[in-house]
Amino acid sequence: MTLDTRETLDDLFPHDRDVLHELKVHHEHFRNLAERHHVLTRQIYRIETDIEPASDERLEDLKKERLAILDEMAGLITKQRG
Repeated sequence: MTLDTRETLDDLFPHDRDVLHELKVHHEHFRNLAERHHVLTRQIYRIETDIEPASDERLEDLKKERLAILDEMAGLITKQRG
């Protein structure tokens, strides 16, 4: 499944917009994760749409990294909710 590169964290976590804002403003590690997620999503999109060549293994590695980042971000969101 290809994620649209315009899909934002607000789209992925629609019930946590206030928490996302708080984390983006006050949590440097979360901001770094969010930026890395954006970069990975863009890379994956470019590979899946044949804009950028890459092996299947490379694509899978990128997807795994993105998923791990989303898992970590979800944990931080849950913790912030409190």
